[in-house]
Amino acid sequence: MVALGGNVDSAAGPPAATLAAALTRLSDSPLQIVECSPIYTTPCFPEGSGPEYVNAAVCLSGLNDPHAVLAVLHAIEAEFGRERDRRWGRRTLDLDLIGIGDLLLPDLETYLFWRDLPLDRQMQEAPDRLILPHPRLQDRGFVLVPLNDVAPDWRHPVSGQTVRDMLAALDPDQIARIRPIQG
Repeated sequence: MVALGGNVDSAAGPPAATLAAALTRLSDSPLQIVECSPIYTTPCFPEGSGPEYVNAAVCLSGLNDPHAVLAVLHAIEAEFGRERDRRWGRRTLDLDLIGIGDLLLPDLETYLFWRDLPLDRQMQEAPDRLILPHPRLQDRGFVLVPLNDVAPDWRHPVSGQTVRDMLAALDPDQIARIRPIQG
């Protein structure tokens, strides 16, 4: 499962056009799109740090090695001008590997460390290796709303909650600000 997002223009156009082009590019990669959510507009995170985002989610098949999947995602991000110069900064395209089945990487202790990291440290620190599932997906409506469209019954390998359960646990005000793009 991959979450897509962006909030600044790329060579492909505004953020919604960039996501659409990235979806086409994913289809031309060794990965195949099995399910795709609508594209949503979402508030910037952290709030007030930039223009609104567009977000979507896909379920993919084609590669079983999570590091190979991540390499494809990073290559596609680079094609769309993604720069990693600031943590949680504005971006043309973000392709986050959210989870692969019930895979837990690299281990429970490391996963729990990153999941429980206080917000002030999250804003400054990034893991130096792949953490699966994404350690904060349960907190992010902009991930869970589109993910609910494509994998509502996926079960988190640590919490045991489904995407539907995690989404229902979020503040309804957070969810109300996430809107599908019409058209």
